[in-house]
Amino acid sequence: MAMRSWLFVPGDSETKLGKAAGLGADVVIVDLEDAVAPPAKPQARLLAKAWLERHSGADAGPSCWLRINALDTPLWREDLAVAMPGRPHGIVVPKAAGPEQLQALAGELATLEQRHGIAPGSTRIVPLVSETPAAALGIAAYAMAAQPRLAGLTWGAEDLSAALGASRKRDAQGRWTDTFRFVRAQVLLAAHARGVMAIDTLHAEFRDLDGLARVAAEARADGFAGMLAIHPSQVPVINAAFTPTEAEIAQARAIVDAFSAHPGVGALALEGRMLDQPHLEQARRLLASLD
Repeated sequence: MAMRSWLFVPGDSETKLGKAAGLGADVVIVDLEDAVAPPAKPQARLLAKAWLERHSGADAGPSCWLRINALDTPLWREDLAVAMPGRPHGIVVPKAAGPEQLQALAGELATLEQRHGIAPGSTRIVPLVSETPAAALGIAAYAMAAQPRLAGLTWGAEDLSAALGASRKRDAQGRWTDTFRFVRAQVLLAAHARGVMAIDTLHAEFRDLDGLARVAAEARADGFAGMLAIHPSQVPVINAAFTPTEAEIAQARAIVDAFSAHPGVGALALEGRMLDQPHLEQARRLLASLD
């Protein structure tokens, strides 16, 4: 299943939750953290559970995830206690401090899976790994983390910017400044080293769809598998950017066919280009993403 667009939906809004499954996002993340004010969290947990119960077992529709509150608060256990009967496909972890911190979450998930008849180990985890300076400096540790539930890594610029007291995140040309570019590169490298999805951060200017199309295309070209979204209008733009074109698919098939016709060769020529094993691996990966 494609997991290109990861759309946050406030957990305390019945109206927005009611529309979420039909918005075309590959992943819907019911948000119990930043999108929900503290007094509204108890009701949001109940709404999240009800939404998950309606959609997580559906044959079609989005993958259904839940963003809990940070693991250094008491709120995340309450989030899971109420919402896990809804069988979320995965948990997004905000302000993750490092892979060791996820062990407590993994243990809690194992207990709740057993309690509610959920397949052991089936609830996956995607942490936001950059939201404090200390966390950002430890991103590489995820590459070797003994965490079988880990499905991917993503990052956020807003909390890190606040922690740094930074007055900008992008330069005059709209490119990430050095600190944020460094964090993004670490997420990409650690995810690929670990063999999990690299998910790029959101484009905060949600009305700037042209800018989103540019950064989403760049994210895919850089090796990211998908991107976070904060508004429904961003979903089709992200999906389009992360969907291979017919020309790309045809080229990938031609590369695979050429190597299949010449087994054992390390390199060959195709349409005036010299191709070697990295080209073959890239073509295979693109075709596998279509399944």
